[in-house]
Amino acid sequence: MSEYERDTLSVWDVLKPTPEKLAGVDRLLMGAGILLKSRLKDNLTIATLIENHAGRRPQHDALTFENQRYTYAQLNAHANRYARTLKAGGIGKGDVVGVLLDNRPETLIIVAAMAKLGAAAAMCNTKQRGEVLAHSLATVKPKAMLVGEELFDAYAEIREEPAIAELAPVWFVGHSAVGAAPDGCAHFLEQVADQPSGNLDDAHRVSSTDTCFYIFTSGTTGMPKASRMSHLRWLRGGAGLGMAGLRLTPNDRFYCPLPLYHNNALTVSWSSVLCAGATFALAPKFSVSNFWPDVRHHKATVFCYIGELCRYLLQAEPNEHDRNHAIRAVIGNGLRPDIWDEFKDRFGIQRICEFYGASEGNLVFVNGFNMDRTAGFCPLPFAVVEYDPETEEPVTGGDGRMKEVAKGETGLLLNKVTDFAPFEGYTDAEASEKKLCHGVFKKDDCYFNTGDLVRRQGMRHIAFVDRLGDTFRWKGENVATTQVENALNAHPEIEESVVYGVEVPHSDGRAGMAAITPVNKLADIDWAGLVAHLRNELPAYAVPVFIRLRPEQEITGTMKYRKVDLKKQGYSPEGNEPVFMLASRGERYEPIDDDTRAALTDGDISL
Repeated sequence: MSEYERDTLSVWDVLKPTPEKLAGVDRLLMGAGILLKSRLKDNLTIATLIENHAGRRPQHDALTFENQRYTYAQLNAHANRYARTLKAGGIGKGDVVGVLLDNRPETLIIVAAMAKLGAAAAMCNTKQRGEVLAHSLATVKPKAMLVGEELFDAYAEIREEPAIAELAPVWFVGHSAVGAAPDGCAHFLEQVADQPSGNLDDAHRVSSTDTCFYIFTSGTTGMPKASRMSHLRWLRGGAGLGMAGLRLTPNDRFYCPLPLYHNNALTVSWSSVLCAGATFALAPKFSVSNFWPDVRHHKATVFCYIGELCRYLLQAEPNEHDRNHAIRAVIGNGLRPDIWDEFKDRFGIQRICEFYGASEGNLVFVNGFNMDRTAGFCPLPFAVVEYDPETEEPVTGGDGRMKEVAKGETGLLLNKVTDFAPFEGYTDAEASEKKLCHGVFKKDDCYFNTGDLVRRQGMRHIAFVDRLGDTFRWKGENVATTQVENALNAHPEIEESVVYGVEVPHSDGRAGMAAITPVNKLADIDWAGLVAHLRNELPAYAVPVFIRLRPEQEITGTMKYRKVDLKKQGYSPEGNEPVFMLASRGERYEPIDDDTRAALTDGDISL
């Protein structure tokens, strides 16, 4: 009997009926029904879901934002007006439009409007600037652009870049229909005001396999890649996570403090809401001080998270209102085992629906059975295989095949690619192929390499352990080490650099650290000037927290930098190589000593 079969049989221990599980069986069946429809009904999309809800529950709240409220009828009417404006501007099925807006109702309505036309929204990371933002847009070859008033300066920096200079039209999305648009831009909301609000025929010509939006994800090239999201995959996220995992009902109000360019917001959260016909309560941004008051203001029953968000909430001073809310369940990823119980107990959270899934991945694991400290369960085929920590590649035997790790062991997660779980990939075909492994266990099989290390827990559950390769996660963002190395190496006082992520107590993810070899002497480095240079070249989350001085870098026999030992040593290496640290809002790197390390261990320093 194979490991897959043994795990599948033991799942019965988890699936045995209990009153709690039976209470949500109707939502499980509804989720299964949506999954079945997504296979059989080719025009089930974001647009048709919204139109169905507008017909069935027109006065039900679809979206709330601060003190604004949109019913399903209003959301659908606005999306129709937006769609007609886009269509009049030449946007149609298969086109891509760049979307550079912060969290606000218009952002969601734009995505819905493009779904009605069969166009795809390229959801720009609003923290990106300059070359990185221009590169992101170039990967999807947009036909037009929608730019929010709040981010127009970021667009203005790159509007003359070759990949963007010829875009037409460029719509300016102000905070109202009043006022003038910048030169060369059309005033989007002004054009929207005169459009009819009835449904468009275009929506029923859109297939569930069509692209609804792109999410930009960092890769080993050092620059973002565009991950494609189809309506079909989006629907499966809502059915599997929202219905089967969260057991959402129309009475739920789902609070989302995450940015809409993040898949946890746009795919996990919004798809769950639309599949259930619930209410999406959108926050402008995450704020520790405003979080619980905002949850109460929206009467939220569910919210989404990333692990860092949970840790920030725990770091706030306890107060009498910590349990003064209606939250019954939460969903997200990255909630670490070391704070799981504390988070659940302090805030009175009944259900933590942790999940695991990459933006470009083909499988999702979800904690649908409300077990503690697990990234979840997946019924579809996957493998956790042995890997070489030096090369960070899967290990193969004499027959060229890989070997699975035993229960309780850590290995590299591979997801099997099948007709039911296809790999939709990136816009870059070469980058897509690099993520696939062929002939893993049999001659003709194919697996998606997640690049993540997980611990195999049994019963088809996994726990996330770490990220491999040239990316690490910090402040809720993927940091590409090559991009940071390029920025460091461009500084005149640095000869070469090696960038990696290191663990810091009381922090989620890994803080950026760079081992650098200076051109001249240590005393010649202008530390304040280096900080200014890096902040000009990189997003704030990608600027290294620690810098280690090395006379020369170690390389492997294949001419790669040896990062394994550097990661293990972290910011406390043995020997006489000095380490410097950039504190939160600091202006220069400062040397660290034993007192600094002790303060980091106690969580007394803000990074």
